[in-house]
Amino acid sequence: MEWAIITIILVVVVVFVALTVKIVPQQRVGVVERLGKFNRLLTPGLNILIPVIDQVRTYHDLRIQQANVPPQTVITKDNVQVQIDTIIFYQVVGPEEATYGISDYVYGVRNISTATMRQIIGKLELDETLSGREKISTDIRLALDEATEKWGVRIERVEVIDIKPPLDIQEAMDKQMKAERSKRAIVLEAEAAKQDMILRAEGDKQSKILKAEGDKEARIRQAEGSRQAQELEAHGEAKAIQAVAEAEKSRIELIRSAGLDEQVLAYRSFEALAEIAKGPANKVFLPTSAVETLGSLGAIAEVFKASKDSK
Repeated sequence: MEWAIITIILVVVVVFVALTVKIVPQQRVGVVERLGKFNRLLTPGLNILIPVIDQVRTYHDLRIQQANVPPQTVITKDNVQVQIDTIIFYQVVGPEEATYGISDYVYGVRNISTATMRQIIGKLELDETLSGREKISTDIRLALDEATEKWGVRIERVEVIDIKPPLDIQEAMDKQMKAERSKRAIVLEAEAAKQDMILRAEGDKQSKILKAEGDKEARIRQAEGSRQAQELEAHGEAKAIQAVAEAEKSRIELIRSAGLDEQVLAYRSFEALAEIAKGPANKVFLPTSAVETLGSLGAIAEVFKASKDSK
């Protein structure tokens, strides 16, 4: 009997402690109601409640969470059915509003996302829909922000995962894409051939210009070399004439300085004439003044004697 009473007391104590002490993990928060009315929030850590009177209505995860929106079939402006998959990232920023503002905010976010997506796609043509994922995501996020603000939920990001057009449209798009790529390839090849011809012509032009400039430069240098050579030759001849004149001048001065008078010079001249007169066909006529001059020296006889002997 005593053991039964003790057991009951222990159970009551355990239940009391369980109802009184609440430990909330990080990034979670609890909504506490007292007698059915919102009282406070349970923050991360140890929290004490009044058993029976206080009750935890719900817990919220404050981390960023994601909600997948089921694939939706929508119709574009040009009456093409496309299937769109989206995913939404959200975060609970107002636990009280998220508890009492809406019964299921995840469900509400999905429904608003679907309705907004239909409105947006209905204003776009197929090509705009396929190429406008960023615009579609932004428009859905703005629409959700306005609706979820009073729910205590903030939409972090909306991503359009996939847009699938009908199978026949996909085949037509594939053919169009292949044709477009073939066209671009042909255009690129033609452009490459054009560039090749232009570059070759430009290279040939530059080659001819460089060759002409080279020939011009060579002729100019050749003419310059000829002119310089002629100048140097003329300068050399002038130098040579000057040197000969100076040498003659020096010789005359040396003769004068050696004291040679007119009679010696005349004697030397007749020596040269004697050499000339040695030829069998040569005849030498002497002026009278020269004979008188040489006769006074007594050498004229010897000169003419040698001349007669040679004859």
